[in-house]
Amino acid sequence: MIPAPLKKQLASSLQEGFVLKRSVFQQCLELYPMDEWNLMMQKINKLNRFVKKNNDFIRRFTAGVKIVEIDALGRLLVPKDLVSFSNISKDVVFSSAVNIVEIWDKDLYEKSISGEDMDFADLAEEVMGNINDDDNGIS
Repeated sequence: MIPAPLKKQLASSLQEGFVLKRSVFQQCLELYPMDEWNLMMQKINKLNRFVKKNNDFIRRFTAGVKIVEIDALGRLLVPKDLVSFSNISKDVVFSSAVNIVEIWDKDLYEKSISGEDMDFADLAEEVMGNINDDDNGIS
């Protein structure tokens, strides 16, 4: 079941459907609204397929891609191969990742955000420290 507040946020995308795929970097799933998926495919379609690395990337990136819908009751059917990949067992976490939704097994999600394998302050400084789009000096 998709949580009601999330379903409400995704309301404009319900008619077009979604793409569900394996995450590249984590053991979770990524739910793309069809508009976002089409934007991603536009970028990927610019890659030269005669470059082996590009071809290998496209194959791996699109492995296990499924077009899915959220039904009237707010349910999302996750295919067994994707459940197996993401190790989803009982409790599920839906996490916003800006323009997509990550779907996690709760225990794996908690482990990923626990910070045991990284210092979040250092990561935030490295990733966001040089971004200053506002004139007021506040990112």
